[in-house]
Amino acid sequence: MSQVSDAATEATARAANAPLIQVKNASRSFRLGSETVYAVRNVNLDIHRNRFVTLVGRSGSGKTTLLNLLAGLDHPNEGEVLFEDRDLAKFSERDMIHLRRNRVGVVFQSFALLPLLSAYENVELPLRIAGVSARERGRRTDEVLEMVGLTRRARHRPFELSGGEQQRISIARAVAIQPDIILADEPTGELDSTNASNIFGLFQQMSRDRGMTVVATTHDRTLLDMADEIYEISDGVLSQRAGANEDPETLFMRPDE
Repeated sequence: MSQVSDAATEATARAANAPLIQVKNASRSFRLGSETVYAVRNVNLDIHRNRFVTLVGRSGSGKTTLLNLLAGLDHPNEGEVLFEDRDLAKFSERDMIHLRRNRVGVVFQSFALLPLLSAYENVELPLRIAGVSARERGRRTDEVLEMVGLTRRARHRPFELSGGEQQRISIARAVAIQPDIILADEPTGELDSTNASNIFGLFQQMSRDRGMTVVATTHDRTLLDMADEIYEISDGVLSQRAGANEDPETLFMRPDE
């Protein structure tokens, strides 16, 4: 009996230490006339549980394409992206719906809020679709709106909110489903420095206190010291990894500098 118990414990430990998402030799290319353009080129990346990971790089470097691959919103031409050791490209439609409703929260750069719904309703809707009870929906929605500092704006529609407020609502919506991982595309792009720091602090707290994994793209070097892992992407190639205690300025230096 002890051997069975030990084997089960070891299997559980292996599962806990295994990457949540793995990118293996993944490339995503597009045809532009007679030319093949690579948005992501031969990327290998392991995303582990309870980590706050940032992807940095200039506009057009491939950050958003890589984030879309991690979310299963797009698939590589070559290589594979695995979620808990399963190839996302082979997920059934039902599996993918379950993944997006319950396991993966996405914060889009364009916010993707429904214009006729209030901020509160935009946050609550995914919970309603997922079948969460009315009482629990209300509790979670109130909690995340308070978390992003927008309780007083809950009844306002998106056009009545600033760009920064809309961004915070989109973050609240992603957090409310309590996913295993949040994928955020430039989540601080519309925020001032104070609110940007607060949002990255929130991501840091979620990864440490709530066990969520967070992957966020950013241009803002001042926020990088909050991350557990930092990756740079340039011309679709992922390179130079640093920890949170390393100087983020070195990520933007060329090898000969």
